[in-house]
Amino acid sequence: MKMRAVLCGCGAMAKGWLRALQSTDELRDAVELVGLVDLNRETAAALAIEFDLGDIVIGTDLDDVLERCNPDLLFDVVVPGARSQVARAGLRHGCHVLSEKPLAASMQEASELVRLAAEAGKIHAVVQNRRFIPGIRRLRRAVEDGLIGDLTGVHCDFFLGPHFGGFREAMDNVLLLDMAIHTLDAARFVSGRTPLSVYCVETNPPGSWYAHGAAANAIYRLSGDAVLTYRGSWCAEGRPTSWESSWRLVGSRGMITWDGDATFDVTTPGHEEGLLAGFEVLDMPEAPDDDLLHGHQSVITDFIRSIRTGTRPETASDDNINSLAMVFGAIESARTGLPVDLQAKEMIS
Repeated sequence: MKMRAVLCGCGAMAKGWLRALQSTDELRDAVELVGLVDLNRETAAALAIEFDLGDIVIGTDLDDVLERCNPDLLFDVVVPGARSQVARAGLRHGCHVLSEKPLAASMQEASELVRLAAEAGKIHAVVQNRRFIPGIRRLRRAVEDGLIGDLTGVHCDFFLGPHFGGFREAMDNVLLLDMAIHTLDAARFVSGRTPLSVYCVETNPPGSWYAHGAAANAIYRLSGDAVLTYRGSWCAEGRPTSWESSWRLVGSRGMITWDGDATFDVTTPGHEEGLLAGFEVLDMPEAPDDDLLHGHQSVITDFIRSIRTGTRPETASDDNINSLAMVFGAIESARTGLPVDLQAKEMIS
């Protein structure tokens, strides 16, 4: 039988969710969308017409729509400041909840949602769709296979200048909280290491059209004597990096670079005499032979399969909270000018 779902938050992001839900037979056969919720009823009604959703319940009060629809699932697509309230409502009404990122607007809220999901016996997961793209899966496989030896460094650069308008341009810590979470979660996934501490400098450069924190430089100490560096700006005009960042992985026996798109370069030491040994080029392994390589669609598929099989989704909130801790640790370090211990109890539950 199909699982009944309500989607809350019918702005621009919701269109990506609906396209994903309609993109495969598996998802079309698994999910029936029965309700839409938005503070602006006309926005929800327009979305229903655009995606030909038929006779669907539309409302502005989430609790009311959840009571009327009695859904199995809640898709949480609201702005970060409303995340906790919406996810709590879904869990309270007995729904499995899939939320947009970030998991929550604070570590305290995140810990509470993780606790509530466990008490309710429901799956709560987060849309970290960068985990489900071929490039990230290929990097993870290369590290697991020991292609460049023991991993010692992960270095990520992100430089773009998007003019979103809307809530992002009014947010505090906009780059770290709204975008860097993608790269940081992917780096944790690729490396397989535990983040231990962070030191961060955050700025809002001259010319920025954001209210706060459009640029950041962070250094993370990882388990196994590895280091992660993140350099980023959301007000960097000119030649951009990929939205997936550009990556350099350094290991004890070589390096991997990835432009965030289709170009990989794997090099190991060569045999030249003199100061530098030169390098040899290796083939980059393909992504693992699975079907979860399609970004947002694959996050939803993984979520649905987990509910059906009783397994744990890859982006479960009780794991994703560790990526959120990387973000809030960086924010705290930028505020205080001091390194922050990510293993402290107040950072990770």
